Amino acid sequence: MALSANLFLRQSQSLVMTPQLMQSIQLLQMTHLELMQFISQEVERNPLLEMAADDGDLGGEIPDNADRHGSASQQEAPADDMAAAPSLDSDWYEHGATERLSDRLDTNYDTAFADEGSAQRPDAPELLGQWKSMPGQSGEGSEGFDLDDFVAGQISLRDHLNQQVPFALTSPPDQLLAAVLIDHLDEAGYLRADLAEISARLGISLADIEAALKTLQTLEPAGVFARSLSECLTIQLQQRDRYDPAMAGLIDNLDLLAKRDFATLKKICAVDEEDLIDMLAEIRKLNPKPGSPFEHSISESVTPDIVVRPDGQGGWRVELNPDALPRVLVNHSYMAAVGRRGASKDTPDQAFMSECMQNANWLTRSLDQRARTITKVAAEIVRQQSAFLDHGVDHLRPLNLKTVADAIKMHESTVSRVTTNKYMMTPRGLFELKYFFSVSIASAEGGDSHSAESVRHRIRALITQESPEAVLSDDDIVDQLKSGGVDLARRTVAKYRESMNIPSSVQRRREKRAMAKISAG
Repeated sequence: MALSANLFLRQSQSLVMTPQLMQSIQLLQMTHLELMQFISQEVERNPLLEMAADDGDLGGEIPDNADRHGSASQQEAPADDMAAAPSLDSDWYEHGATERLSDRLDTNYDTAFADEGSAQRPDAPELLGQWKSMPGQSGEGSEGFDLDDFVAGQISLRDHLNQQVPFALTSPPDQLLAAVLIDHLDEAGYLRADLAEISARLGISLADIEAALKTLQTLEPAGVFARSLSECLTIQLQQRDRYDPAMAGLIDNLDLLAKRDFATLKKICAVDEEDLIDMLAEIRKLNPKPGSPFEHSISESVTPDIVVRPDGQGGWRVELNPDALPRVLVNHSYMAAVGRRGASKDTPDQAFMSECMQNANWLTRSLDQRARTITKVAAEIVRQQSAFLDHGVDHLRPLNLKTVADAIKMHESTVSRVTTNKYMMTPRGLFELKYFFSVSIASAEGGDSHSAESVRHRIRALITQESPEAVLSDDDIVDQLKSGGVDLARRTVAKYRESMNIPSSVQRRREKRAMAKISAG
């Protein structure tokens, strides 16, 4: 077969992902914090972008000179306005005017602002050079108190132990070994290290490391430096003087305790039911994670993107949260000033400013489109889940991304990006938009289907209300759900129960009976 080269003219369509289009998609899925960081970076790079000043007015309107994309022109005040301003050389500022006004109104204005302008005495003059906000500090750059300088530092588990080591171990080699062992502690206070490897690396005998570890296990908090849960509980019981042979048998069989197999534990510990209940009460007082009080996780506040309020007519009003809506302005006056100065449009300055103007207009349009998309998706979610807002989680309807996307004429991927890490403030609390999407569970009576979240809530409520004498099995829960119109298989009930960390009926019955006896005693 002969090969030959031919020319063909073909017309086709393809989607081109420009950098601006990709950034628009990224803006849609950004959280409030990520969006503010991105806008701050753009404002630093683009001289035409400005952040609107936050004057405390949440519902403030955009200035009259702002365009439809949120841009505003910075116009200079006319010279006539300066001339029209009231002069300071009026009779209100003449000498003796304050005294005459005080006599007329029977008010002493001299003491109204007694602290204004008065010199503040430094608390520690010798520390003025070290502290940037000492009371009474004067001079250039002083802005008053800085509360961050007076906040007490948080002590970590490592610092807390390092303060106790010199009192427990006096020799320098032992203190060095203690520092190495402290570095191998996890957040819960457990020792995660191979003592043989440390012995070979430091050249210290394993017996000396074991002896030092035994001493370190006496430090506070009780149970620190344990290598397992049983050792952690043993250390705490020994410090409480509650570690006896019966308690040792209980600690050695924690797997049976997790299964609530109290009958076998009574035989192993050689105790009666009353003593076993006392031992269980003692175990409950122990801390399985002694290092947890020193965990300082950063608490991040969540700013809702959508606020839902009743409209007074039996419906709901969906609004964007003004606090989560950044206001970006485009300075057209600066662009015009640069254009008047440049003689030619082909100068590098003009090319740079034109690019900045294009990026600024794109950003304002993208932010406007982002706000409209979030509002449209949230409004459809509220329309679909209005029964949940009226009556609670029992009336949460099954919902998927395709239903919302078809209703608002958007793609499912767009709805997915909008609902990721976006939050809605409702009269029933703060919820992530993803919370309102759950799978559908068929109805036993052929009616409307139920959402998986509402079914889990019903299972949790049924188990919470059960008594020690009438603990519900998975089959009993299936029957009660079916009587309530929910058709659910037994294995699905077991799966939902395990996902909520709820033990089986046998374990719950043993635990509830033991707890009832403990409370009765």
